[in-house]
Formats: sequence, C-alpha cells, structure tokens
Amino acid sequence: MARHNFRNLKIWQEGLILVEESSKLTKTFPKDERFDLTSQMNRSIISIPSNIAEGTAKSSDKHFKVFLENSLGSAFEWETQLEIAKIKQYVNESDYNLLKDRVNQIQRMIGSFIDRLN
Repeated sequence: MARHNFRNLKIWQEGLILVEESSKLTKTFPKDERFDLTSQMNRSIISIPSNIAEGTAKSSDKHFKVFLENSLGSAFEWETQLEIAKIKQYVNESDYNLLKDRVNQIQRMIGSFIDRLN
C-alpha cells in the first residue's frame, strides 16, 4: 500500500470545513449545553478528519479502512447530534438543511473511499 498524504485527501479537507461550520453552530447553543450536546458535537466532528489523518499512517489498506470506518461512524454520530439540536430548536431550518447535506456528502465520500480500498 502506498501511504496517502491526508492533506491531499478531499475527504480530510471537507472534514475540516465541517469542523469549522460545526464550531460556529455550537457557539450559538445555550451555555447549559456546554458540557453536553456542544461538547459531544465538537468531539464527534473533530473525530472525522482526525481518524482520516491517523489512518493514513497505517501500513495497510485493511488498517486504514478501520480508521475510515471510525470516521464514517463519527459522521453519522454528528448527524444524529445535529438532529437533536434541531429538535431542541438550537438550529434553524436553513442551517440544519445545509449542515445535513454537507455531512451526508462527506458520508458518501468516505463510503466511496472505503469501497475503493476493498
């Protein structure tokens, strides 16, 4: 396996954009959510590009795939947390739709990348 340079991977780049968008969103949440939903959303979104980067250091596609799957799991986790933010009315419909589309896009991209490694 030729190791990938994570900085050149579109999935990593898109993950960083989503981290920034999530951070902007969670800064608007009520202060009493700081240790709950805000913290959880920030941890799960940061996990997406972090797992991609860590996976590029692995010595085989099989091991890299595990980290990509973890990244994908974090994307689904964050999508669920976005849904909770919507239910709690912490995010408006327009921002919700934009962020949901972006996370769904990265989910598809990561899934396709995993498929190519198989």
